[in-house]
Amino acid sequence: MGIIQDAKNSLRSIRARKLRSFLTMLGIIIGISAVIIIMAVGAGAQSLIINQIKNSGSNLVAVLPGASDENGPPASVLGIKVTTLTLDDADALRDVDHTLAVAPYVKGVATAQWRSQDVSANFTGTTADLLEVEKNEVALGRFFDAGEDREISRVAVLGSQIAEDLFDGSDPIGQEIKIKRESFRVIGVMKEKGSSFLADQDDQIFVPIKAAQKLLLGINHVNFIRAKIDDVKNLKQAQEEIKLILRDRHDITDPAQDDFSVRNTQQAMDVLTQVTDALKFFLVAIAAIALLVGGIGIMNIMLVAVNERIREIGLRKAVGAKNGDILRQFMVETVIVSIVGGVVGIIFGSSVAALVALIAQQLGYQWDLVISLESIILAVSFSALVGLIFGLYPAAKASKLDPITALRYE
Repeated sequence: MGIIQDAKNSLRSIRARKLRSFLTMLGIIIGISAVIIIMAVGAGAQSLIINQIKNSGSNLVAVLPGASDENGPPASVLGIKVTTLTLDDADALRDVDHTLAVAPYVKGVATAQWRSQDVSANFTGTTADLLEVEKNEVALGRFFDAGEDREISRVAVLGSQIAEDLFDGSDPIGQEIKIKRESFRVIGVMKEKGSSFLADQDDQIFVPIKAAQKLLLGINHVNFIRAKIDDVKNLKQAQEEIKLILRDRHDITDPAQDDFSVRNTQQAMDVLTQVTDALKFFLVAIAAIALLVGGIGIMNIMLVAVNERIREIGLRKAVGAKNGDILRQFMVETVIVSIVGGVVGIIFGSSVAALVALIAQQLGYQWDLVISLESIILAVSFSALVGLIFGLYPAAKASKLDPITALRYE
């Protein structure tokens, strides 16, 4: 019954000193809110990345030029120019078991012109298999076909944003545009897909790969290759077969001498999950510093409260209260202040996290609202622990007051 009575007394004390109680809680509220917001926003950003990879396909194998170990990025990702992959390599990978489609890529940036209008655009040289590999769709006209892939065909398919910027509502089909002063006939417009951390899908011009190599870039290699596998369970088998084929084509007998890297989307998701988890918990650790500051604030306010209530403490001791009773009273009050602050912090932090998720979703991003029960339990427990730790000294000081001296205190 003692703790229950102490809790009631503590609530009365908190209500009697609303402003002071709020200021005491403020550090805890800010700290808990920061932890909840960072964990929720971190999880939401993580879901955004993972969802975008899944939308591109979780059954893809990527082949990049340049060697790397299993845990490190290929040299080409680090900005090092590597020219070890060719269009013939991509053709050879079509014979890999369980492969549905293979798309090689070359990329560049150029100014696209139509009449007096010009826009800066990213262009991608690829093949007709792109539609299946990347789950893309044509909204207007058509994509180039397998025959046009192998010829230096001057045809182009526009991303939805490029079509809007360049033609401003006019029908682009059949129109001639210039890319790096080379003329291309527009044969299609892609369905709007939106931007991602990988690329802005709508800010692209797609041309047959040989036209991109010969007319726009003056190269014979490809930047990378993607292969779509029929089932996720066959990814590893396909990866190993791809390695064997490329080693044979590149006259490599020692795997340590590989001049290419083969990764699948599941590996990419695992790596990104590890990176985002590490970043998220690092930020949470920084946010937790606010809880430490809040705990110090609680200790300072409780010390002031002890000084203000010296006569009350003396009176309680005079009528029989023991040191343990006084200690418990102040400890309970501190913990209640901390828990109430923690609950308010959870409500505020969750509301902000929900607002961020709603705004992101309204902007078209696949952002999940993730507020885990574990994070809420952790927040409440941590706020109570802060109260216990930082309330111990003021409570101990109150319990050791001499009743005679306390009653004489003015």
